[in-house]
This record gives sequence, structure tokens and C-alpha cells, in this order.
Amino acid sequence: MGWVTATGIAGADPAPPPPPAPKHVIDTDGTFAVGTDILPGTYRSEGPRDGAACYWRRISGGKTVDSAMTKKPQVVLIEPGDTAFRTDRCQTWQLTECPPTCAPAPQQPAGLPDVLKGFVPQAQPPASPPAPSGG
Repeated sequence: MGWVTATGIAGADPAPPPPPAPKHVIDTDGTFAVGTDILPGTYRSEGPRDGAACYWRRISGGKTVDSAMTKKPQVVLIEPGDTAFRTDRCQTWQLTECPPTCAPAPQQPAGLPDVLKGFVPQAQPPASPPAPSGG
């Protein structure tokens, strides 16, 4: 029986790639670690997906510090001290430059179709004060 020799270059294993940087977009359901998975800051979502209710929760030290379940657009401030952020059935959350007090754009009420204007009372603009009489 003969000897078989293996040839190769000895060396260290390559270093593992660095972990991915925290994201500024949350586009899936789940619980995300603040500072590791996502950046802290003000995030905005246009509300629920598929007509369901959008649920989100800020977690700090294992406790819920803020949460909502809604069908409306949402703005939430994720603090640097928060442990995690949980989201379910919400549209994509985007990190914004908007201050935490900014609210989603208000919905404009739709006007009545012309066919209903004669049947439904309309809000009237305020009356102008009478013109002063000359004297």
C-alpha cells in the first residue's frame, strides 16, 4: 500500500462577514431589536395591509411602553432605549425626518356627488358682514 499525501496551503479561516447594519425600513411582520435590527427614530406607516388592523408595539425592558391597533396611518417614535419594536399586518414602516409629533396627512372629506346636492344640506360659507352705509 502506498502513501497518499495531501497538499494545500495552511492558513486561518476567513473572518466571518460583519453583521448587517440596522435597517431604516421595516417591511415584514416581526419583532426587531432596536440598534441591531433597526435604527431608533421616527417611523411612518400608511396603515394596515389587506384591510386588516395594523398592530405595533414598542418594548423596553420586556414591557410594552406604547402600542396601537388601528386601520389608520401611523407615526411612532422608537427610542434609543427601547429594546424592540413589534409590528403585524402593517404596511412598510419608513424612518423619516419627521418629528415625533407629526401626524399622518389628514384625509380630506369627499364632496357630495352632484346628484345628491339638492337632497342633502350643504355647509354654507359664513355670511359677509353688511357693507357700512354712508352718512
